[in-house]
Amino acid sequence: MELVDAAFPLLKGVVATTDVVEACTGVNIAVMVGGFPRKEGMERKDVMSKNVSIYKSQASALEKHAAANCKVLVVANPANTNALILKEFAPSIPEKNITCLTRLDHNRALGQISERLNVQVCDVKNAIIWGNHSSTQYPDVNHATVKTSSGEKPVRQLVADDEWLNGEFIKTVQQRGAAIIKARKFSSALSAASAACDHIRDWVLGTPEGTWVSMGVYSDGSYNVPAGLIYSFPVTCCNGDWTIVQGLSIDEYSRKKLDLTAEELTEEKALAYSCLS
Repeated sequence: MELVDAAFPLLKGVVATTDVVEACTGVNIAVMVGGFPRKEGMERKDVMSKNVSIYKSQASALEKHAAANCKVLVVANPANTNALILKEFAPSIPEKNITCLTRLDHNRALGQISERLNVQVCDVKNAIIWGNHSSTQYPDVNHATVKTSSGEKPVRQLVADDEWLNGEFIKTVQQRGAAIIKARKFSSALSAASAACDHIRDWVLGTPEGTWVSMGVYSDGSYNVPAGLIYSFPVTCCNGDWTIVQGLSIDEYSRKKLDLTAEELTEEKALAYSCLS
């Protein structure tokens, strides 16, 4: 009712269904928000086992019924590994068409910088979220800039506080989801939905010239990240395809952070595959 009441000019209709075939038939874009949340007393393997079975069945339905070039965005946690399982069981969907949401973390990083510098958030760009959508992710502003009256300036130069950027800033972005749950007793809602829209819009319509965004995508080994993980990288988008931004310098501090989150994803992958068997 609310979707109808919002009078969205591009909304042609709504089909609400619990039939997986009806839901997946002919879809061009699938945003996967369903997953099993971790509950008190549950081990990681319990949560992973439930999500593996959910994403195995969803993937099978997309494999059989979705449009040939269907784009998939996995939002439900553990998002990176859910996306990997989906890829495994939807082999005809190109691996470049299966992504997970780290745009929310990316937007959180932009928001923290804009508040710190008291600038418009749209004037901050090219932050990066590396790795897992979890507390090991690495929010990196080493290549981020702010538009000022005298041109673009590096975030590090303007903030002029490495202790904050390497400490509280990273922790705030990493723990923001938990902070929101503590404040409202529920997970992020509006900001997550908005980030999913941002992700799909940029993927389909392209990123602005000179700007990159963060997406969880299938690793090809770039930046020495193990191939075969769904890992968040800085990407540009054009003509419906994403491309990992290459050639960025990675300092020693960042290297350790990139490796740490990759290790967690490798462990998650092994745990997920153990649930399959």
